[in-house]
Formats: sequence, C-alpha cells, structure tokens
Amino acid sequence: MNYQTIQVRFQGAVCFLQFHRLEANNTINDRLVEECHQVLDLCEESINVVVLEGLPEVFCFGADFQEIHTQLSSGQRSQHSPEPLYDLWLRLAKGPYITISHVRGKANAGGVGFVAASDIVLADQTAQFSLSELLFGLFPACVLPFLIRRIGFQKAHYLTVMTQPIYVQQAHTWGLVDAYETQSEPLLRKHLLRLKYLSKKAIIRYKSYIHGLDDSLLQAKSLAVAANLDVFSDQKNLAGILRYVEKGQFPWEN
Repeated sequence: MNYQTIQVRFQGAVCFLQFHRLEANNTINDRLVEECHQVLDLCEESINVVVLEGLPEVFCFGADFQEIHTQLSSGQRSQHSPEPLYDLWLRLAKGPYITISHVRGKANAGGVGFVAASDIVLADQTAQFSLSELLFGLFPACVLPFLIRRIGFQKAHYLTVMTQPIYVQQAHTWGLVDAYETQSEPLLRKHLLRLKYLSKKAIIRYKSYIHGLDDSLLQAKSLAVAANLDVFSDQKNLAGILRYVEKGQFPWEN
C-alpha cells in the first residue's frame, strides 16, 4: 500500500512501522493515525512483533499544530478528535503482538504516548522525552493513562508540570526506557533475535492475561478523551497555537 505519513516493511513475522513526515517534524495528524490503524489491521493474524521507529533526530513530536492552524485560519472548526489516537495506543498496548518503540532523538507529547503504550522501549544516546502541552494551556490527557501505567503517577506528574525534556539515562532510571546503547540498531536486533522464539498463540494468551489483570487504560478512556476535547476547544489555547505557528512565539511572550 502507498502511505503518505509512514513507511512500512515486513520482515518475516516482524513489521517495521516508521513515522515519516519529514516536512512536519514527525508530528501526528489524522492521516498518520489512520494509516497506523491500517497497518495494525494487517498485523492481526500473522505478525508477532511491531517495531515503531522515527527519523534519526526525531521519533515523534506530538500534535500537528500546523494542521490545526490550517483548519482554523480557513474558517473551519477544528476537527480534532482524540479518540482514534487513544484507540491506536490501546491497540499497541493490548494487541496480539509485541510492540517495540525504537527511539532516536526527540519524543514529545503524543510521541511519548506511542512510547508509553509499547511493550518494550529501546533507545540510543540521543533520545529525549518531554511533555510540552502545559506551555500552551493544554495537558497530555490521553498520554497520561499510558504513562502513569508505565512509570507511576508522580514521575508522570513531574514530567507534565515541568514541561522540560529528560534524557535517556533518566528515562531508563524511571522505567520509561527498558534498554539503551550508544548505537541502538544492534540492541534492536538482539531483542528481535530473542523475540522470534515466541509463538503468536503464546503472545495472544499472555497479553490477554496481563491486560485482564489491569483494565485501567479502558477505564480512563472516556475521561481522557473528554479532557482532551475540552482543552483543544478552549479559544485562548487555540489562539496561542495560532500565534506560535505564525510568529514562533509562546503564549507568555509579548
């Protein structure tokens, strides 16, 4: 299939899904979410491992403010709906495959959502992780259920309110990253060599069981989606986004 926002290749029972929006800093738009869902549809029956990758300098940088600007400046109401993205992360967390985020460079906002939803997170020494939403009057409503589940409430809370990046060493200490090396490609290969011994049936049974022990992600969905819609419908927040896209100024700058 021809995709506009991602590149995909299959190697045996492994699917490599690369975010590939060079012109948009690997930000998330509706098309990217839709195309990722399409790929996961293909992975349901025969794929054991899904590897998420970005570009060398940016893994994924969160919401596409330029797309929001285009909609609003043309007189349209913002058509932003967080539910498909939340559902995508649910599929990564609960689906019948092992998901790996292979992070190089920056993972911000929704990019951290992809990381937190993954079963395994591998990184190189350039990886950094941030939640910048509160700077714009927003907050990472849909990211937080996945992030809290992975690293705990207080660390997710700190990352949200401070809005500054943490680097790979700290992310590893906090449990956001499972393993990292100076060069992460050999590390990824090592993990795939081990994971190849798992059968599809074993993966399905295990993931069904482990998510049966904790259904917090499903319980949080309605609250997370509603909160996201609320902050993205606030006219002051939207004005701040427009100003940032047009002038490169943050909301607090004169």
